Amino acid sequence: MSDPQDVSGVWYGRYAADHGYEDNRFIALLEELHGSVTGSISEPDEGGGIRRANVTGRRNGASLDFTKHYDGSGGWTHSVAYSGHVDPAGTLVMGSWIVEGLTGAFDMTREKFDAEALEDADEMGIVLDQRI
Repeated sequence: MSDPQDVSGVWYGRYAADHGYEDNRFIALLEELHGSVTGSISEPDEGGGIRRANVTGRRNGASLDFTKHYDGSGGWTHSVAYSGHVDPAGTLVMGSWIVEGLTGAFDMTREKFDAEALEDADEMGIVLDQRI
């Protein structure tokens, strides 16, 4: 039986600073293997471009900890530490982040479909999620 809290997949998120300095949205593509989490995050920058980051971390039960390492796109090269909790259904993560003394909150959500629902939708020509 698969673990419903496995974070592999596409997540839509947002983060906000505790003091209103930095608020943004992002898309994360994560892969989990035996609790080890890797992936990438893309988010808009102020100039209309895209900032990209690599993700490395770990999930243990409902606890998810990862570091977002900006790759220099958008002029950012620092890293941000995230810590959150995955809900029992594996569709919501909520938590906090910290970088150089600046703190804030984040959340990310995803849609999950079972294999039968995906097959039925495909047979009927239904697109289940058009956010990508």
